[in-house]
Amino acid sequence: MNSAIRTLARTVASKAPRLASPTTVTPTIRLFSAAAASAQTSSPGLPDSVTRVGAPEAFPNEYPGQNYMFNWCLNADGVTPLKKFAFRISKPLDLKVAGLNLPATSPLKVSARGERGNVPEAGSDALDFDTFDDALQSTKDSLSMSDSLYCPEGHAPGSRTGVRIIADKGCGSRLAPDLVAYLDRAPKRDPRSQPVTCYVLSNGSEGEFSGYAIEEVEEVMEDGSRVAVSVATVVVAGSEPTLERIVAGIELSVEGLEADSKEREEKKKAEEQA
Repeated sequence: MNSAIRTLARTVASKAPRLASPTTVTPTIRLFSAAAASAQTSSPGLPDSVTRVGAPEAFPNEYPGQNYMFNWCLNADGVTPLKKFAFRISKPLDLKVAGLNLPATSPLKVSARGERGNVPEAGSDALDFDTFDDALQSTKDSLSMSDSLYCPEGHAPGSRTGVRIIADKGCGSRLAPDLVAYLDRAPKRDPRSQPVTCYVLSNGSEGEFSGYAIEEVEEVMEDGSRVAVSVATVVVAGSEPTLERIVAGIELSVEGLEADSKEREEKKKAEEQA
């Protein structure tokens, strides 16, 4: 499904009447201000032993699983870690910090061919946008209430497409090691939103659901300009989500993003030649 058709389908779906859903309240987080340190280093009359204050490198009350910058990034993804345990996992050492076992095999090859048909795209005949949006919001709300979150990150194998999986305690503790072994390790950088975000919930009471959606959004560049990019969202929820189904959602999303990018490039060339 190309980006033009997705945009049209999403526009039509957005005009249909929908019941208002409760909004998730994001708690206000107080920033640690460096003003105090600045005042100490610039106040006249103080001895040198007092004014020699190092710049703070960490926020107060941070600990493994509680990182303010990563929490803000999760908030942007629609998940608020209310229990204050959210582990960003991008390398084996992060698994140890989270109290998880190392993967038995790394790198890990996963065959998801048999699961691809079980992860439909939103806007297709098999899955409408309203159903997907409802399942996505319900999954985000449940993840926010999880005792802990395990969030493997990396590049989709063989690509430079960033992937983040946000999983609850029951599923994340079981699958996080294998997901880290499956993803290619990405360069170390501050937390940021990824082109592919997977929401994985092991909650049987919500019923079984699997699907993905690709949408075109505007991204603000460093020079202030805006460019169109595509992002993908994957939802896998059920009594016991499998590694293969999550990987199927990732693979389908990466293929969709690449197709959209190619379509935009061809359209741009055609406009330049016109």
